[in-house]
Amino acid sequence: VQLQASGGGLVQAGGSLRLSCATSGRTVSNYDIGWFRQAPGKEREFVAVISWSGGTTYYTDSVKGRFTISRDNAKNTVYLQMNSLKPEDTAVYYCCSGPNVVTSTRGYYYWGQGTQVTVSS
Repeated sequence: VQLQASGGGLVQAGGSLRLSCATSGRTVSNYDIGWFRQAPGKEREFVAVISWSGGTTYYTDSVKGRFTISRDNAKNTVYLQMNSLKPEDTAVYYCCSGPNVVTSTRGYYYWGQGTQVTVSS
């Protein structure tokens, strides 16, 4: 499974961005897709995950109500809509795939290359 994250950029606090994760290889629609982020000097942290069917989603508390994860299996793409962005959301965002809806990096087998999100105050 290959994953390609895109859509990052520079935005002012309160603004929005939509990240995309294009997937290919194997039967990607059977995999759960997660988003993680890593700020400089910090560990990679869980952001959101969506099940292969799209029926189950889960978010870390700090993004609930602001971020929405969705997927379009026909397009082999997963999206992360990020609204009301805050400076503390600044990080490199990674998408990943695995067989279960989990919040640990150890639960994901395949990772994309990451896309930078910078939120200015």
